[in-house]
Amino acid sequence: MPEAASAAAVRATIGDSEFDRDTAVTRRAPGVYDIDLSAGWTIINAVNGGYLLAVLGRALGDALPHPDPFTISAHYLTASQPGPALVRTETVRTGRTLSTGQASLFQYDDEGNEVERIRVLASYGDLDALPDDVRTSATPPVIPPTDQCFGPQDGPAPVEGSSAITDRLMLKLDPATLGWALGQPSGRGEMRAWFGLADGRDADPLSLLLAVDALPPTAFELGLKGWVPTVELTAHVRCRPAPGPLRVSITTRNLAGGFLEEDAEVWDSADRLVAQSRQLARVRLG
Repeated sequence: MPEAASAAAVRATIGDSEFDRDTAVTRRAPGVYDIDLSAGWTIINAVNGGYLLAVLGRALGDALPHPDPFTISAHYLTASQPGPALVRTETVRTGRTLSTGQASLFQYDDEGNEVERIRVLASYGDLDALPDDVRTSATPPVIPPTDQCFGPQDGPAPVEGSSAITDRLMLKLDPATLGWALGQPSGRGEMRAWFGLADGRDADPLSLLLAVDALPPTAFELGLKGWVPTVELTAHVRCRPAPGPLRVSITTRNLAGGFLEEDAEVWDSADRLVAQSRQLARVRLG
């Protein structure tokens, strides 16, 4: 087997993948971290919000005494751009099972002034210490097998501008939520897909923060086009995902005043609900 083909067949592992390298932060001082935001996670020339959430999540995981994000709420203040950034964290409270911290990501304008891009408040714990008791009425989304679903490579780009992030994802969309790509949006605010990282790295709590904000926006199926910037996003990580592809289901029930909500569920290969999120996003009408 040629060397290049052999290398392509090797699956990346947690801690040794493009996602890990591109979310890695360097501690400058206690609670202060440097990072170079990668252009590989951009969509329409802005850095993806889920990728940014994972960057801040990694910094908080280093700063806090507990390892795993349980809940993280982010307010997106200004659009982040690829390039150098600074993350400042603060420990709000530490306890036996949970610790809470906040973090902000800054970049610099043309005059060298700091501009805050995103601010988060998060609680961390240890997912491996949680009891196995599950009582739920939630059921996994029904999505056709991956060979009956379609990825970005199967059709034209839906929006103008960069779509570099799609090269880093294994994304196979349910045909029932693809009417927008054919010029026939269903009018239902739904998006469902198989999800993973293109290099084969299995999911972990940090990559779940990416998964909740990586699908095309439900606004497309509502007949809208263009960028749908996130205003606020809250994610809950419920358990450590099993190896294998994830299933992501996103729904919107209400669009009013130029804003919509997106409720996401992420299910693992063991049929467990591993993450949930809700975000408020702005849409362009007309």
